[in-house]
Amino acid sequence: MLNRIVIMGRLARDPELRRTQSGIAVTSFRIACDRDFKSQNGEKGTDWIDVVAWRQTAEFVSKYFTKGRLAIVEGRLQSRDWTDKDGNKRTAIEVVADNVYFGDSKRDGADRGDSYGAPSFSAPSGGYSAPIGGASAFAEIDEEDGDLPF
Repeated sequence: MLNRIVIMGRLARDPELRRTQSGIAVTSFRIACDRDFKSQNGEKGTDWIDVVAWRQTAEFVSKYFTKGRLAIVEGRLQSRDWTDKDGNKRTAIEVVADNVYFGDSKRDGADRGDSYGAPSFSAPSGGYSAPIGGASAFAEIDEEDGDLPF
C-alpha cells in the first residue's frame, strides 16, 4: 500500500512546539492550501490542513517557520479516532510530516516585512554558460587504443 502526500501552502498560525513525557519534540501547525479552481461565484476555496511533525523535523519547523510562511510538506495522511470531553466520538485527519521545505525565500518574506531568521539559498546568477571552447573542446577517443579509462 502507498500513503504519500505532498502539499504546499502558507502556515495559518505559528507552529506550536511541545515535548512528550519522554522528551520527544512534536510540532503541530495548519497549512492553508488554495484550490486550483473557482466556485460558481468566481472565488477560490481554501483547504485548511492540519500537520504534525516529530523530532528534528518538529524542531526545524518551530525554529524557522512562522505564520504566513510558504511551506512544502511531504509525509503521509493519518486518521485517528478520539473521544472529546463530552463523550462524543471524533475523528482527526492530519498529515504526519516526514520533510518540510521552504516554499519561499527569506527575501520574499523581507518584502512583506517578516523576519524569519532562516537560512536562504539562491541559485547562482548569470545562468548556464557553455564550456570554454564550446563543443570542440572535447577530444575524440580512439576506439583502437584498447586502453579505455574505465
